[in-house]
Formats: sequence, structure tokens, C-alpha cells
Amino acid sequence: MLIEPKSIGIRSRIKILKKDDLIIVEIDRKSRIIMKDGEKIRSNVDIIKNNFNLPVELHTSAPVCSKTKIYLEKENIKVKSLSAK
Repeated sequence: MLIEPKSIGIRSRIKILKKDDLIIVEIDRKSRIIMKDGEKIRSNVDIIKNNFNLPVELHTSAPVCSKTKIYLEKENIKVKSLSAK
């Protein structure tokens, strides 16, 4: 099920999907995801968790900085390649 990002107060450039007991945040872009992006993703995930209280995964086609990936995983956000859904 597709969730409209604006309905929960998140910018509309990301896709939010609900599958069973999981929320998937999809970011389809070419530029690298760096720490600044990771902090923004974490704040969006906090908003999602306040609305749905479900675990969240990030699926992206962009390369993710290693420090950012570690940061997100410490925040309980699994990072996966968009092609490996």
C-alpha cells in the first residue's frame, strides 16, 4: 500500500510503502547518500514511526556512505539496495 508522504508531513520526493508489518522508504536517485541525508532520513523515519509504530527499511538505488549506513543501522533502519527488494 502506498502512503502519501504529504499526509504525514514529509516531503514528496520519497516513496513510502506499507507491506504487512513493515514500512519501506524508497529513494530513487543517482547521487550518493551522505550523513546530512542520513540525518534527514532519520527524522522522516521518526515521523513515520510516530504515525505507524512499525519497523522501517530504506531501499535506495543510490550509493550510501559507509558512515551513514552505520548511523542508520544504529538507529534501527535497515539499508537495502532498491534492486534487491
